[in-house]
Amino acid sequence: MNIRPTPLAGVAVVDTTPFADHRGSFERWFCERELAAVLGTRRIVQINHSRTGAVAAVRGMHYQRPPHAEMKFVRCLRGRVWDVALDLRRGSATFLQWHAEELSPERATMLVIPEGCAHGFQVLEADSELLYLHTAHYEQAAEGGVRHDDPAVGISWPLEAADLSERDRNHPLLDDAFPGIGA
Repeated sequence: MNIRPTPLAGVAVVDTTPFADHRGSFERWFCERELAAVLGTRRIVQINHSRTGAVAAVRGMHYQRPPHAEMKFVRCLRGRVWDVALDLRRGSATFLQWHAEELSPERATMLVIPEGCAHGFQVLEADSELLYLHTAHYEQAAEGGVRHDDPAVGISWPLEAADLSERDRNHPLLDDAFPGIGA
């Protein structure tokens, strides 16, 4: 595994190298020891899977507030997605900045999204599937979101956003009173 930092502190891209032969391939997707530099003392407590059918569909931007904030490891199992991390950490040098990576099985990459960052993605290929590893359990009362088209953030989506959930369409816009997410 090769861990590459991004411009957002704590957000990283993990490259893996498949071993391939005439039978197919084998690839290590998670290794606590190799990911210790980003995982620290956290542990994976929940694994989720999503499938999104429509090209241009957007899911996100989601996060959980402390004390239920979570680190996510996101990998694309099928299709292609534009995966986005948005820094919402109070006092961060990159507050309200975002970083995106195209994820696909062929790229063999995983995006690491730390606590205090929102996550979302846009489907670039029909029936895309994502696998998420989480360091905290989902708590509905702690969930939050930022609109995908919030002008305070200015995420550059590759396609015109489509097929948003009612919840995602109705996240409030950020304003000057938004304090960010603290620890």
